[in-house]
Amino acid sequence: MIEQLKFWIMIRIGIIGDIGSGKSYVANSFGYPVFNADKEVAELYQKNKQIFKKLKTELPKHIFSFPIDKLQITRAILSDKDNLKKIIFIVHQEIRKKMNKFLNKNKNKKIVILDIPLLLENKINKKNDILIYVNSKKADIDKRLKKRPNFNKKLILKFRKIQFSPSFKKMKSRYIIKNNFKKDSIKKDIKKILNEIL
Repeated sequence: MIEQLKFWIMIRIGIIGDIGSGKSYVANSFGYPVFNADKEVAELYQKNKQIFKKLKTELPKHIFSFPIDKLQITRAILSDKDNLKKIIFIVHQEIRKKMNKFLNKNKNKKIVILDIPLLLENKINKKNDILIYVNSKKADIDKRLKKRPNFNKKLILKFRKIQFSPSFKKMKSRYIIKNNFKKDSIKKDIKKILNEIL
């Protein structure tokens, strides 16, 4: 009976790591439902007028047209060190609601994957979450980031400043996946992890 109950407890896996380390790719490679916070934030900027009104009230010099384009957000963040915190405070309240809906929708799944950049920083994780750190070489990360259409070095540095250090995240993680950006290697590591936790 105990074994049966264990089977039905949803396992929450949190994917953490540096910006550009390939967290979303790893998250999607598990084959279970993924809550991707970055995608949800992009959707909020495009479709949520309440978020627009709140951001416009807080940052009227920078947020002025709906849907909100990334350039408005970028300029707001780069113009003042406190603006990023203001944006995160407003947006993450809505992201929590969306995550709770996602968890409720997938409550009968064995595993759900949380791909949330500020999972630890915003205390979104729970004590029993299995944290997996995606470890990539700095040279590989920098190369990937430079290929992004809206790459902005100053913006990346701003985001890194509000995140916990890689060493802290590694310490908090149960597993570390070395991401050399090769599909077979990642699949092998994921299979090993799933065999251990299921």
